[in-house]
Amino acid sequence: MRWRRTSAVNGGGAARRRPVVCLLPLLALTAAALGTGAAAADPPGASAGSPIAHRSAAPPATDGPAPAPDSGVSWSVDLAAGSEAGNDDDANVRHANGALRIRDTTLPSASAGTGRGQGSAVLPVHRLETGANRVAADVRAELPPGAAVEVDIRGRDRNGPWTEWREALAGVPAELPRTVTEVQARLVLQGGTNRSGPAVSSLRLTADRVSVAAPRPASAEPFTARVYATREGLVGGTTANGHVIKPNDHFVALPSRRGLSPKGSAEYSVRVCGPARCETAPVWDVGPWNTRDDHWNPSSVRETFKDLPQGMPEAQAAYEHGYNGGLDGFGRRVLNPAGIDLADGTFYNVGLNDNGWVTVTYLWTGDGTTTKSFPTWGTDVSIRQSATTASTRVTALPGPTTVRIRCQVRGQLVQTDGYSNDAWSYLPDYGGYVSNIYIDVADSWLPGVPTC
Repeated sequence: MRWRRTSAVNGGGAARRRPVVCLLPLLALTAAALGTGAAAADPPGASAGSPIAHRSAAPPATDGPAPAPDSGVSWSVDLAAGSEAGNDDDANVRHANGALRIRDTTLPSASAGTGRGQGSAVLPVHRLETGANRVAADVRAELPPGAAVEVDIRGRDRNGPWTEWREALAGVPAELPRTVTEVQARLVLQGGTNRSGPAVSSLRLTADRVSVAAPRPASAEPFTARVYATREGLVGGTTANGHVIKPNDHFVALPSRRGLSPKGSAEYSVRVCGPARCETAPVWDVGPWNTRDDHWNPSSVRETFKDLPQGMPEAQAAYEHGYNGGLDGFGRRVLNPAGIDLADGTFYNVGLNDNGWVTVTYLWTGDGTTTKSFPTWGTDVSIRQSATTASTRVTALPGPTTVRIRCQVRGQLVQTDGYSNDAWSYLPDYGGYVSNIYIDVADSWLPGVPTC
């Protein structure tokens, strides 16, 4: 018998901070770029001094020849198709005259501060016959002066969550943390001078598998760190994934695209705990200060600033220890140690009235063993971005199945078939919440599952 018991429903003006940086041009291609991936320009170097007074932006050198790959498979990405979920995943781009272009070259990301238009497209998922853990990108694009194109890659197996995004650079394929059978690309277009933009005519991907000398150890628990939070604000602006910021909005910004969710999704989310309470919020923007600082990753796989310990944002190291001469990755003087931005609704909900320290759990990290599996019932069951039926529908469960649940929260009261429940569960494999009314167990609040 399915029990869906009624649960009791449980029930913040910060100082404006400096503008954060979102997506800046970090690569350069020729006017008609041919080749693999894109060349990335590293931030300026750093001076030596304290134990964390220098940093390395380049990948670590390897001894001997690269490992031999399995035979790879190549395919051309349909740039006109948009994402698998439809054009809602695209941000300020259009396909016209045989190329993907920025739709409005006067519309920058709200927090980029460049004044140049930019856009991004999450492209269709490609399914592989055999597994792969490395993907190279061949981009053909016309680039006016100052314009740029970047390629991000992620993967998953048919039943698991997405990996983080990884960059495919010029001559350097994206290396994924595990073998995957589905691959997805994201193109990021940055406008040039004179309000001109790039025109990407083709993208060809090649996936293969290389042997790994020693698997990178993964923690069972998602990584957690204490970081300094600033309020994003910027209502009416556009985030890095194309979301238009609303009053009392709920999302966060992290200083790397590696954990950036597509628009309307919560595939990459964090749990933020402040003085009053905790909130689970999606990552929808890039900042503050840096754009290539995935400080939640171990130093061995961190994109830049590899000599910093895991959990230490570059801005914090620069502000507190003079790292990189006290500058961020773009040579600006760091004025606070921020490692995360919070949208206004999230900022005040967790109990902040001014910028301050919070505890952040990066929910997509870890090895996935910190979940519990439960059966579901019902057909076309909605997975929502947050714990309310008014939030964006991320996807749906077509029929009864088994889902992995990481945590649960009190949210909107849901009623169906004469039952009611205000508990919602977060499903990391889908990046969203499902009402516990559709979890086929006797308890309305799931046993052994922590609060988000």
